[in-house]
This record gives sequence, structure tokens and C-alpha cells, in this order.
Amino acid sequence: MPFTPLEVKISLQRLLVAVILIIVPLNVVGFYLALQADTLMHQVQGAHFRAISRGAATLTAEFVNQRVTDVGAITRFPAVLAAVTAGNHEYERMGTAAMSARMERIEGKWNTAEADTVVQKMLASDVSQTLQHYREMNPNLLTITVSDQAGATIAATDRPLHYVQTNREYWQGLYGQGKGAIYIADVRYDEQTKAHYLGIGFPVLQEGTGRFAGAVNALVDVSTLFSLLNQEQIGSTGRVVLVRDDSTVVSATGVPASLKLTAEEYGAAREALATLRGRQTGYVVSGLPSGGNYLIGFADTGLKEAYPNLGWTIIASQEEGEAFGPVRNLARFAVVMTVLGLLMLTLLAAYVFMHTRERWADIEVAHPERGRSAGAAQSN
Repeated sequence: MPFTPLEVKISLQRLLVAVILIIVPLNVVGFYLALQADTLMHQVQGAHFRAISRGAATLTAEFVNQRVTDVGAITRFPAVLAAVTAGNHEYERMGTAAMSARMERIEGKWNTAEADTVVQKMLASDVSQTLQHYREMNPNLLTITVSDQAGATIAATDRPLHYVQTNREYWQGLYGQGKGAIYIADVRYDEQTKAHYLGIGFPVLQEGTGRFAGAVNALVDVSTLFSLLNQEQIGSTGRVVLVRDDSTVVSATGVPASLKLTAEEYGAAREALATLRGRQTGYVVSGLPSGGNYLIGFADTGLKEAYPNLGWTIIASQEEGEAFGPVRNLARFAVVMTVLGLLMLTLLAAYVFMHTRERWADIEVAHPERGRSAGAAQSN
């Protein structure tokens, strides 16, 4: 049995109507979905950067608070309490004038060979040995110093730079007008050990009265925290930065705090953090002074309220084109296809219109009497 091909015939007008009914709605829907995809991607990426910055801020706050807890635990050691009590009793027996003269005399020769015997005796004491064992169990603690109420050093893991602590910048904040207060100094960098550290001071309080009786001061290594923050990789243009409230960088990949570089993104983050909506949103898209638009996620560590020197903010940023590139390219492709579809539809409509006019012209040429008959009928 011979094969008979199936033939489908359709007029151009019907084809045009069918194309209009199919392509135009699809193009409109496609264009709308492309715009919605771009908006949704903006929100999703913004939420992602907000999550990164908030996670890093939580990590930072937990690290600092844990180190404060570690130092605070030292103030409750029986050996430390006993040493502080004994030092204060000695101070009371000698009197203010005699004790001040003694402290000045020891301070004057503290960094000379004359004080070596005093230093070695102090470092060999039971309380100093307890501090050294505690440091071995907690490697984040670099040095620990215990002082009495007058600021005289009574125990330490290492020889401190000064015997008298009252002249140190942290002492007044730590003393707290006799009530005692936790004091944390801002990050510093030690060239010898190549480590970033915080100075944490914790008061020793008298039992019963809660008055200031002495202090424990520790230098705490924060290099571990910085390493964790710098492990976050966000493409080729992204980064996570720990920034002070004066916009200087505390920690960033390949940027030591000693350089005191400025984070350009902090200006936009600071403006957003100043509003409730900005804090809740947690991200902005903003241009930087150096050029280019960036997606910037941010989060306050919340440390400044308790520790005024730690006005730290976490910023996670990435160049806008890289952050939104994949979806925006898809959206642009959808827009281009929509425009091409409408253009092809316009060309088809023009072709049908021109082809229809040519057919009517051919009919009029082929049957001119029909035109005359129609004209005669109209005249009658």
C-alpha cells in the first residue's frame, strides 16, 4: 500500500492569530518571571550575606565572651584569692606611705638585675605555678598577671613589664571607682610572637562586700578567631572583614590589623545600622568610593555595650555583578528572547498584511468587470 503524506493547510491569517494567542502571553509571562527572578535573587543573595555576617558576628562575640569567662575563672581560684588577701593585709600593716615607697623602690629597679631575686621568687610561688598550669590547659592565654588592691604584682606566668599596675591604661577602667569592672583593651599585635591579642582585665572582689580587692589581667591570643573569620571564601571579589567603629580593619584575609587600613564598605553599613529597618534587613547594595556596586551584608557583634573598646562590626561583601551574575544573565536572556519573539511576530504580521493586499490587488486585476459592475450598481 503506497504511503500517502499527510498535508495540513492553514491560512496565514489563522496562523498569525494562533501565533499572537500563544507567543504574546508567553512573552509577557516570561518577561514578568525574569523580573521576578532578579528581584528574588536579590533577596536571596542579600539574606545569604546577612547570614554570613551574623554568623561571623556571633562567632566573634562567643569567642570574646568565652575568653572573658576563662579569665574570670582565675579570680575564683583559692590560691589567687589567698594571695590577693595576703597582699592586701600586708598593705594594711605597712600603711599607705610605707607601701607606696616600697612599691616605687621595686618599680624603679624592676627591669634590672637587682630585681631578679624578687621576680624569681614570685614566679616560683604556688599561685604563679597555678597560673602557669592553667595557661597550659588554655593556649589562648598568653600571659596572666595578678595584682592586689594597690596595684602591686603578686603573681604572674611571666615577668611583667611593670611591677606597679596602677599606671597602666587599663587600671582605672578595671578599678571602676572601687566597685570593679571588666575591662578589655582593643586588639594589639606582637611583632615577636606574630600574634594578635586582647588585654582582658577581671576584678577580684571581696567576699561579702563585693568591693575591689585586686585584679587578674591576661593577654589573650585572638589569632584563632581571625583565622576562622578569614576561612570564609565568597568568590573572587568577596570577603569577610572585621571592622572597628572608626572603619579601620581589625581582621581581613592578608591584612594585619597593624596596617590600620580602612574598609570602604563600612560607610554604607554604618548608615543602615543607624536605622531599625536597616538592622533588620542586614544588607544593602551600594557603590564604593573606589568604584563599582557591591552587595554588603553586615552585623554588629554587640560587644561594645559591655566592652566600649570593642565597637566591632562584621562586613561580608561581593561585587554586584558576581553576586547576581548567573540569575541576571538568565533574566537578560529571557528579555532578549521576549524582544526577539515580539519582533518576529511583528515581521510575520507585516508579511501577512502585505501578502493580503497583494492578493486583493491580483483579484481586482484578474476580474476588472466585477469592479465596473459594482460601480454601475452603485450609480443606479
